[in-house]
Amino acid sequence: QVQLVESGGGLVQPGGSLRLSCAASGFTFSNAVMSWYRQAPGKERELVATIIRTGDSFYYTDSVKGRFTISRDNAKNTVYLQMNSLKPEDTAVYYCRAVHYDVAKADYYWGQGTQVTVSS
Repeated sequence: QVQLVESGGGLVQPGGSLRLSCAASGFTFSNAVMSWYRQAPGKERELVATIIRTGDSFYYTDSVKGRFTISRDNAKNTVYLQMNSLKPEDTAVYYCRAVHYDVAKADYYWGQGTQVTVSS
């Protein structure tokens, strides 16, 4: 049974930091490209950051470049999102997504989300 369990969300003041974690199980984590998405109220879900299977190549959406860092620990089957210099516009539900590659197919998995609220 595939599971992606996010944690680390919460309420933080502008300028503060949070570290999100996503613990994976039920598939070969090292074969998966991992991403963080977010969805703010009334808005579409957007890609925040992606990290490839080996962990040495990344993508960030422009609005978080220089503030957020994605990383992974394949030994712990966990992907992280370090969020610094948080802004009110970062408020959203943050979701972890895995794209698992196996031979000739790819399977997509989502976590349940964790709420991040940036407010004074």
